[in-house]
Amino acid sequence: MAARSKSSRSKSSQRWLKEHFSDPFVKKAQAEGLRSRAAFKLEELAERDRLLKPGMVVVDLGAAPGGWSQWVRQELDRLDPARPGRVIALDILEMPPLAGVEFLHGDFREDAVLSQLEASLGGKPVDLVLSDMAPNKSGVDAVDMPRAMYLAELAMDFADHHLRVGGTFLIKLFQGVGFDDYVRELRRRYDKVAIRKPAASRRRSPEVYALAQGKRAAIK
Repeated sequence: MAARSKSSRSKSSQRWLKEHFSDPFVKKAQAEGLRSRAAFKLEELAERDRLLKPGMVVVDLGAAPGGWSQWVRQELDRLDPARPGRVIALDILEMPPLAGVEFLHGDFREDAVLSQLEASLGGKPVDLVLSDMAPNKSGVDAVDMPRAMYLAELAMDFADHHLRVGGTFLIKLFQGVGFDDYVRELRRRYDKVAIRKPAASRRRSPEVYALAQGKRAAIK
């Protein structure tokens, strides 16, 4: 049994690698010097809803390897070089430096790391909170979904306290237990909530993105 299981994992890894390197978005990211194919997920979502404005303060949770932060930084510079705004990225993993991106290395689940992020904001509100956070997967839904939802709850709580009224929250979610309740909570907090599946998100993946716009002054 152990040998077959190991062989199965090996075949699965080989299939993933083959799919990954033949993926048009991977090739496009490499051609354009982007760190991750995930940049194209954000690009589609941001351009469709015009999420970025000159001078914005953007917080990118779960930022490594930096694809989202890199794209946001480039786009803000393109929109108005005179008003570059700020891009603050955080991840439990190390991330190679990106020009114009402030990176905090640490576990978002820890109070000390959250305090460091809050200190870097200096009491100023955030215009856009991005969260592409995901837990390490065990392959067991009963374990993985609660972990993913816990991270999603922390991200929502951060947006509750630091996103400006009228601001936008974009978060990756996984469909499963707790998903519907989470979306309902978003609708209590934001004027408009939409669930999106960008083209760069692999079809078989249970991931979707919740785009919550127009943060309310008070939760309904």
